[in-house]
Amino acid sequence: VKAVDGVDIEIGEGETVGLVGESGCGKSSLGRTMLGLEDATAGSVYYDGVDLTELSESEMRPYRTDLQFIFQNPFASLNPRLTISDIVGEALDIHGLAEGQEREERVEELLEIVGLQASHASRYPHEFSGGQRQRIGIARALAVDPDFIVCDEPVSALDVSVQAQILNLLEDLQEEFGLSYLFIAHDLSVVEHIADKIAVMYLGEVVEFGTTEEIFSPPYHPYTRALLSAIPEPDPLWDGDRVILEGNVPSPIEPPSGCKFHTRCPIARDECAEFDSHPNLENVGGTHGIGCPFYEDVETEMG
Repeated sequence: VKAVDGVDIEIGEGETVGLVGESGCGKSSLGRTMLGLEDATAGSVYYDGVDLTELSESEMRPYRTDLQFIFQNPFASLNPRLTISDIVGEALDIHGLAEGQEREERVEELLEIVGLQASHASRYPHEFSGGQRQRIGIARALAVDPDFIVCDEPVSALDVSVQAQILNLLEDLQEEFGLSYLFIAHDLSVVEHIADKIAVMYLGEVVEFGTTEEIFSPPYHPYTRALLSAIPEPDPLWDGDRVILEGNVPSPIEPPSGCKFHTRCPIARDECAEFDSHPNLENVGGTHGIGCPFYEDVETEMG
């Protein structure tokens, strides 16, 4: 099974790249592999010119402070038996960054940075709301002064109003500390507000890549078009053209031949199943790449 198959993404300093796609397409696997939480079976992950996949555990340790992860479930990712002080301060202990009074002050500072109170340090995770728990997860990631953070659907389990607060917090932190993000989500409307560039993923492969403006301006890959049509409009009179994809996502154990999307694609041709592999991203201007040789027909055939 190739959970991630030939993905090539570059994330610049202070940049946010959004990674979107249906559940099970390999988004989280890619993020975890980039940070060494999963071992890559092939390929390379370069950070500051160093291939992280070639490093041993001891060689990787100095890079752990630069690379952090914010998990999707803000409750399951926090140890219910530890206080917030121990959860946030654990990284400080592991890397020997602070101890004693300095450690306590650093934990309190981090909590205040993410919008919580210093007095919350003595509480336990079950005493907080979902949004507050995600703020704790963010504080934990910030504890070691990272440069790059993988945000694995950090707002998908939160109410819409709380989602906006967390997104604003992440943007403020990025501006203050110069952070780079890989922001994983399945909701393009969320990614539109935070990402500089967007990669659209289907069954382990990137089918479209470009700046946020390029992705939200025609032409689109037919899969991206379907994702965009699913974004609800806050207008009761809106009668948009919803693109309903037929069938289910194919099994990664037995992926389709040729273009993996052709079994559900509204504009598929007979030759789509005959390609030697998935079509490479064709540059259509700027940084915009589309992995479909018939992308010019999307507008006319899908509306």
